[in-house]
Amino acid sequence: MRRRRRLELALEEHDPMSSVANLFDVAMVFAVALLVAMVMFYNMPELVSPNENITIVKNPGEPDMQIIIKEGQEIEVLNMTDKLSGGQGVKMGVAYRLKDGRVIYVPENITEEQQ
Repeated sequence: MRRRRRLELALEEHDPMSSVANLFDVAMVFAVALLVAMVMFYNMPELVSPNENITIVKNPGEPDMQIIIKEGQEIEVLNMTDKLSGGQGVKMGVAYRLKDGRVIYVPENITEEQQ
């Protein structure tokens, strides 16, 4: 009886898997920390905030341009195409492309008659 108890204790002490039992948890914490560090590095904490709205333009002016719109927790990706669209509308402002590639939108004063 004593030998059996000693044998069980000896087997429990030498279990090689006991040291890696929480390895998945450690990996998940590391991945989340890496994600937060990356967001802070790019100075865009709005990406992880559930109440913030943000719009990102990827590859502006290129054929594979994308517009990513985040409203609250909903994210919508718009892929631009060469197709033209038409319709009726009201001029709301002017967009200017700067020398460094950035685009600035200048809204015009809109009266209630124009709406």
